[in-house]
Amino acid sequence: MIQSQTYLNVADNSGARKLMCIRVLGANNRKYAYIGDIIIAVVKEALPNMPLQESEIVRAVVIRTRKELKRDDGMIIRSDDNAAVVIDQKGNPKGTRVFGSVVEELRQFNFTKILSLAPEVL
Repeated sequence: MIQSQTYLNVADNSGARKLMCIRVLGANNRKYAYIGDIIIAVVKEALPNMPLQESEIVRAVVIRTRKELKRDDGMIIRSDDNAAVVIDQKGNPKGTRVFGSVVEELRQFNFTKILSLAPEVL
């Protein structure tokens, strides 16, 4: 469950290292974001000499959460961290690599480009 003021790791090579969620996109009073949801975030930590700088506002899609994800077949998937991938307005990732595992449920939200870049799909 990602809400406002939550810090997330960045799981791609876009230049950002830490994000802080400032808004969950969706319905008006939506409080929490889960895997596959788009958030508005601010870059809190970034690598020098990269396209993304600190205090820049970006869109990101949540790919891992510490809150467990329950599948229809009874399997429960839980991650060690909260992580997101920075995307552009069209939903394409800004980085060219994705680090760590990604869940199969992203396919339902049409983030197939992120799935193809990931080294491991659960």
